[in-house]
Amino acid sequence: MKLSRSPGASDAPLAIDSGAGKKGLKSGALGLVSSVAIGLASTAPAYSLAATLGLIVAGVGLQAPIITMLAFVPMLLIAYAYKELNASNADCGTTFTWATRAFGPRTGWMGGWGIIVADIIVMANLAEIAGIYGFRLLGYDSLTESRLWTTIAGVIWIGVMTAVCYIGIEISAAVQRWLLFIEVAVLLLFAITALVRVYTGNPEMAIHVSASWFNPLHVPSAEALTAGILAAVFIYWGWDTAVTVNEETADSTRTPGRAAIISVVLLLVIYALVATSAQAFAGVGDAGTGLGNRENAGDVLSGLGNAVFGAHGVGPLFSKLLILMVLTSAVASAQTTILPMARTVFSMAAHKAVPTRFARLHRRWLTPTWSTVSLGLASIGFLVLLTTISDNVLADSIESVGLAITFYYGLTGFACVWYFRRVLTRSRRDFLFKGLLPGLGALTMLFLFCYAAFVVYAAPGYGATVIDLPFIGLTGGVTVVGLGALLLGFVLMLVVTREHAAALRLQRSLLPPRLPQPTAVEMASRYVPADSRSGVGGDWFDVIPLSGTRVGLVVGEVIGHGLLAAATMGRLRTGVRVLARLDLDPDELLSRLDDLVGQTAKERAAVHGAGAAGPREDDALGVTCLYAVYDPVSGRCSMSRAGESMAAVVRSDSGVATYPDLPPGPPLGLGGLPYETTGFQLPQGSLVALFTDGLIQAAADDIDVGLGLLTGALAEHRRPLEELCDRAVATLVPGPANDDAVLLLVRTRMLDERQVAAWELTAETAMVGKARAVTTGQLGAWGLDELSFSTELIVSELVTNAIRYAAGPIHVRLIRDETLICEVADTGHTSPHLRHAAADDESGRGLFIVAQMAQQWGTRYTPTGKIIWVEQALP
Repeated sequence: MKLSRSPGASDAPLAIDSGAGKKGLKSGALGLVSSVAIGLASTAPAYSLAATLGLIVAGVGLQAPIITMLAFVPMLLIAYAYKELNASNADCGTTFTWATRAFGPRTGWMGGWGIIVADIIVMANLAEIAGIYGFRLLGYDSLTESRLWTTIAGVIWIGVMTAVCYIGIEISAAVQRWLLFIEVAVLLLFAITALVRVYTGNPEMAIHVSASWFNPLHVPSAEALTAGILAAVFIYWGWDTAVTVNEETADSTRTPGRAAIISVVLLLVIYALVATSAQAFAGVGDAGTGLGNRENAGDVLSGLGNAVFGAHGVGPLFSKLLILMVLTSAVASAQTTILPMARTVFSMAAHKAVPTRFARLHRRWLTPTWSTVSLGLASIGFLVLLTTISDNVLADSIESVGLAITFYYGLTGFACVWYFRRVLTRSRRDFLFKGLLPGLGALTMLFLFCYAAFVVYAAPGYGATVIDLPFIGLTGGVTVVGLGALLLGFVLMLVVTREHAAALRLQRSLLPPRLPQPTAVEMASRYVPADSRSGVGGDWFDVIPLSGTRVGLVVGEVIGHGLLAAATMGRLRTGVRVLARLDLDPDELLSRLDDLVGQTAKERAAVHGAGAAGPREDDALGVTCLYAVYDPVSGRCSMSRAGESMAAVVRSDSGVATYPDLPPGPPLGLGGLPYETTGFQLPQGSLVALFTDGLIQAAADDIDVGLGLLTGALAEHRRPLEELCDRAVATLVPGPANDDAVLLLVRTRMLDERQVAAWELTAETAMVGKARAVTTGQLGAWGLDELSFSTELIVSELVTNAIRYAAGPIHVRLIRDETLICEVADTGHTSPHLRHAAADDESGRGLFIVAQMAQQWGTRYTPTGKIIWVEQALP
């Protein structure tokens, strides 16, 4: 059987996108019934009871039924976590995706690894059981004792179930429905027949059902109670498969969660009924068919088959059906174990957490190709390897699966609480189903993990092997194998998430470490990095102090992800800051930046084009950017954009959020229409919100819906900016999204008229003296007499140059802010240049002297001329 070479697989496409429901899996293929069937079949109810009920009875005696019922509670709590998380993000990666969004890519990767470890280990067990029961069903009991033949049969079963999963989710679901029907029908037949015989035939070891069986206080000790629940909780494992196939389910945000809850409740009914009837019929004795007989602990149902159904008439047939039931249970569970394992790896590949080849889909059946086949082969390899090494190691490996299960179930519960932490106080329902119940489930799983790993499984007498660990001593092999498998995943995690961690560090280091606090505006910002290795990109924001107390505001979004995107962002941010210091208008700044990107692209194409598959373009091509300049003296704000960037404005006089209709401009480097600037007046106290697409697309794919949510978050615009930022992020990005999100909030201020003094002078030489006089008088009024000499000299030189080299009126303006700013405007368009005058030059020293006295100086151009500005530090 050549699964990897079926039609269409050789050129299978990659997942279309990494977003929930966008990877290309066959959506709408499953309904509620199929999802419930998959969830139930994954738990293998018949086999789970056959293999576990004897162990539970050995620990707690007659209280076995209540123990199987109590184990339902933490599973139900975790099922609610799955339901709520799936409603928010229906991603087939489940724990991997949700933990990544809640805690970051490293924690998410470990959650995915926990699923992989649990599924591969249990696949080996299920395949071996299917082989053994297949021989029993056919009457070849002697082959069940042969390690070689049971392994061969197990390999065949894995291959068959992998093939079924490979050729389509509908076929998988159909097979599950029939297998589950046989399993549940025979279980109900067994339970009813056993109870009827207890109350009508009085079998030898039968005992009548008692209310004390359902009282946990009758368990001998707290340790026995914990150990019993620890054994019983794993018989519920597997229902989460109903959620793992969410991207292939109709109404993917609701149906999988409902299926998970229904599956857990149905399991409770089945387990309570079968456990009660089996105990009533066989008792808890340690001889014969008694459930306490350790010889039958690995399979109590098969031993009870002949006793319950009898050896005459249809009894042998029903006994065979009981064997068939355990066989179908193991086979069904093996198949549904492949489904979540393959889709978890598929999602991890789509998010670039594992090699992308595992994100390939079959063109016809729309099933994961590489991940399905590879994990089937991995399960076969694990079974053959451990069977070859030792049956004892295989047995301990199978028992250690409980550690992986409690690990990723508990992680999912904690992820739910942290993911929704900002909305837990929104309503009682949110607090209960998003916080309290998942949190209790997570704490229960954490306790079970620690108790099992460090108390039960670590005991030298537990399990089939004992290992002498350095500094620890003799330790049970189950703990060593289970924790060792998780530790292996931790080591792999450090390797595969290295690039993401480096990209995130680079991204954060290139963003402003803290915002400046100029007089012009009050500011607050939020940067939410994407949730996965594929998502960390190059969104950025910046606040740039400009001359004349103005301030430049910028947000940008780089196409792409990872280190290249972060590096490109740093290059563009630096370019914007350099160009902004030239005091360019927003449209001219974007034009210069566009030229820079285009020129870089041509240079790279020239270098990499020769002999390469194709020219390498600049990573900055297609970047969107919005640049705004706000002037607190005039209250005017000017904006220009490259791409589809938007801004929100809440005027202080109206309090209504609007989105200015900015002229369209092409993304950087792509050419097209020229950039244009839009200007408008803002009253003091107005709110300006600059943001990237990731902010409004995280909550909804519809941009209008996202903008509506942002409008609502900014409604109470007079609140502190930090609080408004938190509200906006909590509303629009309740957890990190598939794309970076940036929000920059700015509340405008205006300078007091007493901080600004301006005069208009004619272009006459006599005006130089007048300029010095009014300047000295204004400095005296401001109490800045210490700056009179230097400021007179600066004004005198600048006004003299304006009279000499320009025509028309001259404007002098003084601004007292954090520095003293002197501005001289004229109608000339020629910028002065600083130079060193020779010893015999009679001119050229004035601007040099000005530069020595100034903290900084420069030139900015206006539609009517230019302004030369000089800043001095206040005494």
